[in-house]
Amino acid sequence: MQLVINTYGTYIHIKDELFEVTLTKEGEKQKHHFASQKVTSILLSKGAAISTDAIILAMKNNIDILVFEFDGMPIGRFWHSKPGSTSRIRKQQLEASLNKTGVVWIQKWLAEKLGNQIAFLKRLKNHRPSNSELIQEKIDVISALKGKMEKLEGDKIEAVDSTIRGWEGTAGRVYFQTLSLLLSERYKFEGRSFRPAKDPFNAFLNYAYGVLYSRIEKVLVVAGLDPYVGFMHRDDYNMKSMVFDFIEPYRTYADEVVFKLFSAKKVNDTHTSLITNGMSLNAEGKNLLMLALMKFLDEDKIRYKGRNQTRINAMQQDAHQFANSLIGKL
Repeated sequence: MQLVINTYGTYIHIKDELFEVTLTKEGEKQKHHFASQKVTSILLSKGAAISTDAIILAMKNNIDILVFEFDGMPIGRFWHSKPGSTSRIRKQQLEASLNKTGVVWIQKWLAEKLGNQIAFLKRLKNHRPSNSELIQEKIDVISALKGKMEKLEGDKIEAVDSTIRGWEGTAGRVYFQTLSLLLSERYKFEGRSFRPAKDPFNAFLNYAYGVLYSRIEKVLVVAGLDPYVGFMHRDDYNMKSMVFDFIEPYRTYADEVVFKLFSAKKVNDTHTSLITNGMSLNAEGKNLLMLALMKFLDEDKIRYKGRNQTRINAMQQDAHQFANSLIGKL
């Protein structure tokens, strides 16, 4: 279970060895209690507070505590001081960032990303016969770019970086243009907009990506990988480059959740608020999104490697597989 605290003024402390969450709703103070054995992580938005006793209880029970901005972008986390695994993994990760191994993994992750975009569009096509021809045209464009990406060769990421980014960017524009066309007229959008979002769809998507970044960072740390040593997204000061690399195949998880909320008409104007130069999710919008996203990631099962399991478990397996490949354990 994840505790998601995004109501301003909420306070978490300990009572009788339980997490006690105190918040004020409609002028009334409410208290909720959670056993540490049932909590896997705590997500805290700005404007919330947590006691040191609660932090210590979380650390003792290996519960991740994440602090994030109002738009869902993670700022930092409390994590136990022990490394996730052998330091040999991180040494090999750094070496791979400088040779062909990094190129191979970037090709794999980006090809999977485009493959997942194609798969999602195919599912949408099956339920929208009136748009099937248009969707298939977009699928064909992305498929061609995926084929080019898989055939690209290079000994270092610098040699292929601009090419592979160009193909990825083109595929992304085609993909999001298609999603926009399939939305109601009220919620169509002009491409991706980031911080701040220019429209409700991007506001939801940015927040969902922010949450997904935090989940990706955790699976990397648990697998013994360094979130800061990336292959393509790299070398910028204080940037979690490997998080941005490793997340690529899983971005469609956020895309699908957000698109379904809009297409099912569960989103309305009460879920977003206008801010300077854009808009962001308010408390109602965050609650709507988080319920859907956590169910999609942590509860719904998919068939993966011969087993029925959650998407978050599948991501963790992928991280372990990546780590093991770096040290030759596959």
